[in-house]
Amino acid sequence: MSSLATVIPHFISGQRTEPTSGRTADVYDPSTGQVQAQVALASKAEVDAAIASAAAAQPGWAALNPQKRARILVKFVDLLYQHKDELAVLLSSEHGKTVEDAKGDLQRGIEVAEFASGIPHLLKGEYTDSAGTGIDVYSMRQPLGVVAGITPFNFPAMIPLWKLAPAIAAGNTFVLKPSERDPSVPMRIAELALEAGMPPGVLNVVNGDKEAVDAILDSPVVQAVGFVGSTPIAQYIYERAAATGKRAQCFGGAKNHAIVMPDADMDVVVDALIGAAYGSAGERCMAISVAVPVGEETADKLIAALIPKVRELTVGAPTDPASDYGPLVTRDALERVTGYIQQGVDEGAELVVDGREGEIAGDPDGFYVAGSLFDRVQPHHKVYLEEIFGPVLSVIRAASFDEALGLANDHEYGNGVAIFTRDGHTAREFARRVQAGMIGVNVPIPVPIAYHTFGGWKASAFGDLNQHGPDSIRFYTRTKTVTSRWPTAPDEGSAFVMPQMG
Repeated sequence: MSSLATVIPHFISGQRTEPTSGRTADVYDPSTGQVQAQVALASKAEVDAAIASAAAAQPGWAALNPQKRARILVKFVDLLYQHKDELAVLLSSEHGKTVEDAKGDLQRGIEVAEFASGIPHLLKGEYTDSAGTGIDVYSMRQPLGVVAGITPFNFPAMIPLWKLAPAIAAGNTFVLKPSERDPSVPMRIAELALEAGMPPGVLNVVNGDKEAVDAILDSPVVQAVGFVGSTPIAQYIYERAAATGKRAQCFGGAKNHAIVMPDADMDVVVDALIGAAYGSAGERCMAISVAVPVGEETADKLIAALIPKVRELTVGAPTDPASDYGPLVTRDALERVTGYIQQGVDEGAELVVDGREGEIAGDPDGFYVAGSLFDRVQPHHKVYLEEIFGPVLSVIRAASFDEALGLANDHEYGNGVAIFTRDGHTAREFARRVQAGMIGVNVPIPVPIAYHTFGGWKASAFGDLNQHGPDSIRFYTRTKTVTSRWPTAPDEGSAFVMPQMG
């Protein structure tokens, strides 16, 4: 086993913990293609140690009144802001997204921690005075205990913060299993939480692979698990968590459509699609990967405007301010994306911009691919049906609004969708009828703000409660309802019928 200087360890009971499994994985610098570190892969025993640490810390943390927990969260938020530049550079170095994009990753996570700092208000229950003669009824929200998060590589700051901040604010303790591809930022987040005043054991980080995931899912101590990643794994985690009696919210893949109506402002549409399809190299679950222009004239205008914009994208080092986006996260990801491009060609889609031949400003050994644009994609093409997770935009033409709406509704995924139009009635009908969880009207990436809820439909989500916003507090707490009576006269004796309050 290498020393802690070269192996990213775990964070258990408030400290970096020497790994013991003897297993590691490489952590790459995607911009150069070189291994820059290794990360420890936890054994079941190491995961169990993190869970035990969380279980030991939970009663004391839950007993702290919500306002005191909120003060610690406020300090935590302040530290995240203070270290934002440092964290963004670290995130960029392992993920490959530009430093400015990494700052956005952090910002959207910090905003959820800010929302969670309002926990004294968010935990308030309901009260009914005199529900019956001398009877009051009230409810309270109480933490579940030890909960866990299994988070993806594409947002190594945002998604962990979305999971851990509401959970911890509500009085739970947390075990985080981040992606082993870019593990350093979650480790620093845990250290900053400790510095903010969270007691040791409130937030633990275990790095690992499927062995660590299964140890979390099989633990009788863990009461709930949140996941973001691919749909097959989301479904696996949801089913395995349910089998052991856990709550689960599991978010999977996406194929987000942007419907372009004939009356849309084409300049606005093109700028929106370029950013939404190619930003972060397309490695976003809310990326727009399908554009659906309505009518041949609209489609021809859109393609003509997109082609030069896609070709002009600057793909290079994530630290270069001139880069529009950086490399993909791994060589496997690069090969997967280029494989999809070839598959689209083989199936008969028209590849009007081939990213495999595009100019790259970065290191030739980095995991780069330029932007690709397909036209005349058909509903049976795999580039339309499957999530590519790369800088590839597919244009599928529709003859009418109803046909465009049907494409979005018939797709197995229902994460996010957008419509571009100047007509209020069309936008309203679209928002009412489309089968997706998050809707953008002239907004390409409709990720809700922190105090609303984030979540998809269909194969994009498993579980009935979403991320952040009020749903996050509902997910991480149980409701207890108390019916209270303080009699002042002798009891009237036993009753053998259901009690009535009227």
